[in-house]
Amino acid sequence: MSGKSLVRLSRNIEQGHADGYVVGLSERWLLLLLVGDGVVYSGFQAFRLQDISAIAIPSPRAQFYQAVLRKRKLRRPATPKVELTNTARLLSSAALCFPLVTIHREIADPGVCHIGLVQSVNRTFVALLEITPDAAWESASTKYRLAEITRVDFGGPYEEALALVSEPANAIVEGTLRDKAARRPSLPR
Repeated sequence: MSGKSLVRLSRNIEQGHADGYVVGLSERWLLLLLVGDGVVYSGFQAFRLQDISAIAIPSPRAQFYQAVLRKRKLRRPATPKVELTNTARLLSSAALCFPLVTIHREIADPGVCHIGLVQSVNRTFVALLEITPDAAWESASTKYRLAEITRVDFGGPYEEALALVSEPANAIVEGTLRDKAARRPSLPR
């Protein structure tokens, strides 16, 4: 993080890699400012440390990516105030910063992600009011076990696109973490 190097992460639960800047780190999670395939900043991805198999510092594409980002005059987005101490705090704090959060359960349900509004989080589960690929809200929230979550994404172009064109969420959304933020100064431990 202090070297501000563009890195490449590889994980043992997913083929491929992710390139970007490490902007947060805890004993359990690493937060990456992703540089996507279009060589633009593409939101943030939090990865469980236990799943990371290799980190190349710098990324083999670092020189090219950095040159493109400079030529495009793209400024790095501010790092959100996301807590990485555990999965519950990660989800709670991401929900306060971004309208939609994407969770991945790559071991329990490979190839599937769930995008939505975090309604509540406790020590075991997250309740997510999901949004469909057509930007329609589901009628009820779904609970997911925190222990199954391997990656969390937010602030990316797809989440932004869904939030941009979706209708306001139905009455189920009332009482979400975002709505409670002003009344509840502390996050779950």
